[in-house]
Amino acid sequence: MTMRSAFLNAGGIGVFLGLLGLWELITRFGLVSPVFLPSVGDTFGALLEQGKDGSLVRAVMGTGGRMLLGFSLAALVGCGVGLLIGLSSQARHYIEPSLEFLRPLPASAVIPVAILLLGLTKTMIISVIVFGSLWPVLLATIQGIKSVEPRLFEMARTMELPHRTVIASIVLPSALPDIFSGLRLALTVSLILAVVTEMMSAETGLGATILYAARSFRSPELFAGVVTLGAIGFGINAMMEVAQRHLLRWRT
Repeated sequence: MTMRSAFLNAGGIGVFLGLLGLWELITRFGLVSPVFLPSVGDTFGALLEQGKDGSLVRAVMGTGGRMLLGFSLAALVGCGVGLLIGLSSQARHYIEPSLEFLRPLPASAVIPVAILLLGLTKTMIISVIVFGSLWPVLLATIQGIKSVEPRLFEMARTMELPHRTVIASIVLPSALPDIFSGLRLALTVSLILAVVTEMMSAETGLGATILYAARSFRSPELFAGVVTLGAIGFGINAMMEVAQRHLLRWRT
């Protein structure tokens, strides 16, 4: 770790601690009612209690499992269809009109339709996550393929390389940075949609935990859920960044 990166990390930690301090000062001086904003101690106390009784683990496992399943399906479909559109002009003509019709639809607008068709079920939640998370991966994959140097394709044709070799050795390595950017965004979207859809269903998860706490005016438990979501988002983003650096270390 260089001196500059260590300084930036220390600065980031300092800002985070400063925000916690500001939060504590606001609650200690009573600037906001504790009904709406609990103290830092009460929030982390509620988080500790949820960890002891196992409710936090169950909620995280429920949300995390649905998020990862929806994200995995979206990544699989997005990369596959993106490769197909990016490499085949014929497929592009057939598929793109339908995609352009569906792409502007926000996932929030699809939720009522999914509930109507599938009910308040796990299948509904996964379907909404897949729909919302699909587009970042799909568009990033198409963009990554379009940015491949055309002379590489000419070289592959000259060498009469098999189509599979062209994809594995030329297309994917060149498009991987864009694909990873799409995957990181899709993972964040999948977490958001998992929480939102859980609030509308009876499935165990962080979304339902936060909603029940809000309805009961249990602000420490509500903010404990929000803090947990922030920690999950930070963790998955950090893991994706490490994976991206590892897989793309040949570019440095």
